[in-house]
Amino acid sequence: MSDAPLFDPWETPPTFWQIHGAWLAPVSVFILTVALTVTSFPPFGAAEFGYAFAAPAILWAYSRPRFKVYAWTLFGAQALSWTFLLCWLRHVTWVGWLMLGPFVGAWVGIWYLAVWWTMPRMIGRAVPVRLVAQLGLAGLWVVIEWSRTWVLGGFPWLPLAASQWQRTAVLQIAEFTGAYGVSFVLIVMNVGFAAYAHRLFREQVASILRKRSQEFLLALFLMLVCLTVMMRETANRAAFTQPLGRVAFVQPDIPQEEKWDPAKADGIVRTLQSLTIDAGASQPDVILWPEAALPYPANTDAAMRSFIDSLASSTRASLLIGAIAVAEPGTPAEKWFNAAFVAAPDSGLQGGFYAKRHLVPFGEFVPLRPLLGWIGKFVPLPGDFARGTDAAPLLVSLPRGAAAFGPLICYEDLFPRLARESVLAGSDALVVLTNDAWYGEEGAATQHAAHSVLRAVETRRSVLRCGNDGWTGWIDEYGGIRTTLADSNGSVYLRGTTTANITRDVRWAGVQTFYVEHGDWFVLASALLAVFGWALLANSGGPAASRP
Repeated sequence: MSDAPLFDPWETPPTFWQIHGAWLAPVSVFILTVALTVTSFPPFGAAEFGYAFAAPAILWAYSRPRFKVYAWTLFGAQALSWTFLLCWLRHVTWVGWLMLGPFVGAWVGIWYLAVWWTMPRMIGRAVPVRLVAQLGLAGLWVVIEWSRTWVLGGFPWLPLAASQWQRTAVLQIAEFTGAYGVSFVLIVMNVGFAAYAHRLFREQVASILRKRSQEFLLALFLMLVCLTVMMRETANRAAFTQPLGRVAFVQPDIPQEEKWDPAKADGIVRTLQSLTIDAGASQPDVILWPEAALPYPANTDAAMRSFIDSLASSTRASLLIGAIAVAEPGTPAEKWFNAAFVAAPDSGLQGGFYAKRHLVPFGEFVPLRPLLGWIGKFVPLPGDFARGTDAAPLLVSLPRGAAAFGPLICYEDLFPRLARESVLAGSDALVVLTNDAWYGEEGAATQHAAHSVLRAVETRRSVLRCGNDGWTGWIDEYGGIRTTLADSNGSVYLRGTTTANITRDVRWAGVQTFYVEHGDWFVLASALLAVFGWALLANSGGPAASRP
């Protein structure tokens, strides 16, 4: 036996964290990251968690965890988070849901690898280096979000800014930066919270005053900027508010399995007729129908044209409707479009129409059909829809004169570029015609509506949303939700109509925001910040004494 003592009474016993930290840290970060990420977004009401959802992972990175452990923990947390957030996709395709959720999670999870590299290198560095690194991490997040508008044909569902869709104060900077600026501020806040926690509990500092965190102060400064923009934009707003028109929204609530069933077509037409007559009783100027409301093409089916014309005449209101359009019918050049039309009460269905510009892959067309044509047998369409190329708005007569309505069909409101193009083409308001019956009665409709709030603030144009089922209503230029179609229990899943007196801030009539004029300049600025932050940390030598 060894003569060494089994226990040294003068030795400090190990702490709980030293004993269990190897497994407790990754488990805690995994659970907190999933819980905070999921609840930050709609349909949950915990938008404030958007300011701290990444803070546990950032704080953990300070302690230099092993790369594999950190990477697998965060990739796993993101995969689970996004699989949960996109669970409504199972109503469309189980395989797509189980593939897309982890893919989006992994794509977003790339950012956490940069966190693992960055945070330990910030310890002991000079204040300017740390602040630039903090801004660089926020910039990288923006670049990753922007890339999701293009990857796999584009699926920018739920950018971080969407978590704040009911917190309009922080959203107002989107007028200048787009929604990416809101995401940027939220990430700066996450880093600021983690840096403050690290300074309080892990750094050896001499006094409470020296424990202040410059990273946290920078985050507070950016929040102050957001509040300043909000106060400037909304001050004396009532003095500049004027009526735009009286708009009625028709939500027919046609089950998805019935929409294209020929046996159900007559019933769908009767439902639209009944709801439109009910809406007309409120004496609106315009009545909206959702995406592809009719079971037949609007412009080539004589019975449908007559039906639309009679409704516009009997209600004495213009109809702005979603319907299928056919160009050059009966010829080899025939094309089908997912479209929007206007029918005037005196002249009926107008000849021109808006054609959807961003089609749904494997829903409205099959990408690389020569190679993937076999997938077409699983797509319930006679062929690919044609892609629209023109953002020109549809003109509607209103009591104060003609107004230009810029349609966005289905999930086109997810793409800031499309809304920008519509406003640059002269839109006075944006109109989102969508289905949303695809997704069941879960969180998808609310998640989808959150993007319309972002488009309203970016463009300073009211957004009128009309869905087949889900979220129907009016969002003003500042992202305020002014009208929502809901039942007595607050559910947005119903068959019915609502009418609203739409107003607009005349200061923005015919005026374009900085973001509309200059586009995604902030993405480029964010990319430069990310590169500069990386270069500064990589080349600034060893840790330097940090100033308080």
